[in-house]
Amino acid sequence: MANGPAPFSDIGKRAKDLLYKDYNFDHKFSLSIPNSTGLGLIATGLKKDQIFVGDISTLYKSGNTTVDVKVDTYSNISTKVTVNDVLHGTKAALSFNIPDHKSGKLDVQYLHPHASIDSSIGLNPSPLLELSAAIGSKDLCVGAEVGFNTTSASFTKYTAGVAFNKPDFSAALMLADKGQTLKASYIHCVDRADGFTVAAEISHRFSTFENRFTIGSSQLIDPKTVLKTRFSDDGKAAFQCQRAWRPNSLITLSAEYDSTKIFGSSTKFGLALALKP
Repeated sequence: MANGPAPFSDIGKRAKDLLYKDYNFDHKFSLSIPNSTGLGLIATGLKKDQIFVGDISTLYKSGNTTVDVKVDTYSNISTKVTVNDVLHGTKAALSFNIPDHKSGKLDVQYLHPHASIDSSIGLNPSPLLELSAAIGSKDLCVGAEVGFNTTSASFTKYTAGVAFNKPDFSAALMLADKGQTLKASYIHCVDRADGFTVAAEISHRFSTFENRFTIGSSQLIDPKTVLKTRFSDDGKAAFQCQRAWRPNSLITLSAEYDSTKIFGSSTKFGLALALKP
């Protein structure tokens, strides 16, 4: 729904994406091969310290149905079947892992001009139930989410939030961690040719009176290159340079400096290469 609220999980997402998305301090490679017949192939590899892990996934689309099957280096098979417009404005997804026979899960999303509802239930004898909802419009919405463990008959999470969105800025306030943490985020796009954007995230934990903050920025160096920076109160500074060196193909360099480290390396570097012919 173009004028309806986004899902509850999208509250504060614009600021979070600028501050954290695509920061990678390992070595990562991915290759995507789309196909006009609806069958696509994606191969991903990640080298973390001296360990290499990878996976290969196939994505098949036919009408309103999408089937995603992924196999990793540990021979685990993950499958997700998504059907759009089961009913008007409703999407359903069934996912499960092999050989974990208790991993089955059913997700249902319903979008309305004034509401967005997401639900999830584990397909096992002791399922975990999750429900989130947001009401309002694309400019202003309020929402909440809850998780319930049927085995222990206890809530695993409950969160509430409100968001105010405009094309050039977005602000969000969240009460998370079962009411123990208050988070506020803000992102603003400055009216400049380089698309300069700033974002900040602040959190306060009531039980320990701990305050945390992170600030960051993003701007275009040229039409194909984006530079991002991030600074946090724990003494860490990071930057990211992402370049589209050919259409749909990205190379991303990330680095982080930890000023609190006295022993060992205080700097981390990461390189990610994403190819899409």
